[in-house]
Amino acid sequence: MPQITNRSTAILWIGYALLAALITPATAQTPLPAPVQGHEVTEIGPGYFTFRHKGLRNIFLITRDGVIVTDPIDPEAARVLREEIRQRTPLPVKYVVYSHQHWDHVRGGKIFKDEGARFVSHERCVAHFKDLPEKDIVMPDETFAGDRYQLTLGERTLQLRWLGVNHGDCLIVMTPDHVNVPFIVDLGTAGGMPLPFIADYSLHNWVRSLRELEGWDFTEYVGGHGIARAPKSRLAERREYLEALMSETKRELDAGIPLAQIPDRVAAALQGRFQHLRGFNGIVRDNVRRTITYYGMGW
Repeated sequence: MPQITNRSTAILWIGYALLAALITPATAQTPLPAPVQGHEVTEIGPGYFTFRHKGLRNIFLITRDGVIVTDPIDPEAARVLREEIRQRTPLPVKYVVYSHQHWDHVRGGKIFKDEGARFVSHERCVAHFKDLPEKDIVMPDETFAGDRYQLTLGERTLQLRWLGVNHGDCLIVMTPDHVNVPFIVDLGTAGGMPLPFIADYSLHNWVRSLRELEGWDFTEYVGGHGIARAPKSRLAERREYLEALMSETKRELDAGIPLAQIPDRVAAALQGRFQHLRGFNGIVRDNVRRTITYYGMGW
């Protein structure tokens, strides 16, 4: 491949570079960790629970007037979640709140809709659901615009905060008013790596959102994957990884390094600081390829 000496020329070669990198033995990927099996429920505070099904998490709130559920995950998970809720209260699920539009979190809610639940999301999620319909996703009954919304049921209020574009464009962070442990979903999975191609994420806005969250007054959070309670420091760890990923990739591009060589070079540069993250060896090079498109094509 010709040496790339400027950003505009890089754009022309990105498609070729990504394809070539995928079939080059030097970039062979190591297997990712085996999927988590089973499910669990963990009480975070009075009436505030996190439910894990295989590798995904949500939260739910039990109030005197019913239950608020978030992210039904998929039909199998929703059935298991419904039984877990019934073991703790006879009250019905009144609301289901979507954290964002990605299908791995929001399928399966029909079981709650059939029992009368109302579905809530940020208004920006609706366009995604309409653009690419999925039979197991229930359309929201209520949406909100702007950056704040309060959903009250019984004696509890769930604070919903939209931080702008980051992991997609409609993700919300949720915090019960009585337990200061927010549900932050996919912005910072504790101890893990981002998805390989981080497809619809805005990298600089992701960093901005993490910095904003680091300024909030809390010490632990619930993520959309991983452990039940994660220390706030894990958000800073994710931000530092993204910043290093971006700066090292940009350095290689600016130096005119051939695109096919950049994933291995950046992986080597990041290894000392971040190899402890789950899936590092299997994901980092794809993260680099995605970051090349960020600097080469603006997405």
